[in-house]
Amino acid sequence: MPSIRIPYTSPFPVPRVIPPSAQELPGAIAALTEFLTSAKTTGSKRGTVCLTGAGISVASGLNDYRGIAGAYIVNKSFRPIYYNEFLDGHAFRKRYWARSYVGWPGLRAKGPNSVHHLIKRLGELEIFRSVITQNVDSFHQIHPSLPTVELHGFLRSAICITCGTYHPRDEFQDQLSALNPAWADFVNQMIASGAISTEDPTIQKDRGLRTNPDGDIDIPGASYSTFRYPACPTCLRKPPTLPNGQQGRIDIDQDGAWLESSDAGILKPAVVMFGEGIKTEVKDAAEAAIDGADRVLVIGSSLATYSAWRLAKRAVDMGMPLGILNLGGTRGEEAFFERISGEGKERTSVRINLDAAEVLPPVVKAIESQRSGKN
Repeated sequence: MPSIRIPYTSPFPVPRVIPPSAQELPGAIAALTEFLTSAKTTGSKRGTVCLTGAGISVASGLNDYRGIAGAYIVNKSFRPIYYNEFLDGHAFRKRYWARSYVGWPGLRAKGPNSVHHLIKRLGELEIFRSVITQNVDSFHQIHPSLPTVELHGFLRSAICITCGTYHPRDEFQDQLSALNPAWADFVNQMIASGAISTEDPTIQKDRGLRTNPDGDIDIPGASYSTFRYPACPTCLRKPPTLPNGQQGRIDIDQDGAWLESSDAGILKPAVVMFGEGIKTEVKDAAEAAIDGADRVLVIGSSLATYSAWRLAKRAVDMGMPLGILNLGGTRGEEAFFERISGEGKERTSVRINLDAAEVLPPVVKAIESQRSGKN
């Protein structure tokens, strides 16, 4: 069955804290430490897979979709672009790339926070055997030795829809600047004013901006009709053969911008858009990571997208212990934990309704102390 990124709009259940002692920080620390250190570390199934979501990057200054100050909460009119819209509509692509162009400098300036570094440390301690992330910010690249599956792709590159060639986002940004000098002046003004780098929505609103997830910045009232974006350089050099057997046509204007008379060479962000299928190799890698682990810990995710929720369900269906460390409700958690009753069984799974940045530091310290005591 294909795995597709589909938004979830139903209300989330009220979190059920497991064990009850995890209502308070000391109990949460003890429960999560026990959960992580109880995992098998040898054999065909070993260690813990960490499944992360946008909640862990909020502390880096990025917006999420469904958090306390998420886009769906503070901006009721927000609606992300869908893959079919991007694929079929030149006007949709102009709008997407214009807003992404404004948002990229701010996103590019952000970096990993303490939670990312703690995940790295848990990898070094051989607690985490791999990471599956829904995030497209590339912050998990700080732990190259800890295998990471980027379930929804990444913003650090653009990819050609026709030939599949990746192009660095920074180079693509420079091309957008050259094709859109008026927009480049506007972005430079916004950078100078601090409107792009600030995390204060009031300041952004005063400058006429509104920040959304994944590097999207809305400019209410702006016209995107004159925004231009480049064609795929690879397709320009060697026009591809289309599925119908015909040679693809890539037309450009005098400056190199893609023209609507083309039928190939369209660049999109290397992310899985809503309504787009996840590549088979990525889906297989995520499932293999789940299947090879002893248990799963979800951090900072409401599991609202089907592609992530199905991985947690896969683990539960296989009888794996499941942990969720997320502030706020999580999709389907009442079903995940419905069979849990009694203190003994509760220790095989944990559900903590606290901020990961508050819980993980003492957990890592406790595990480090246990390890040093054994040496």
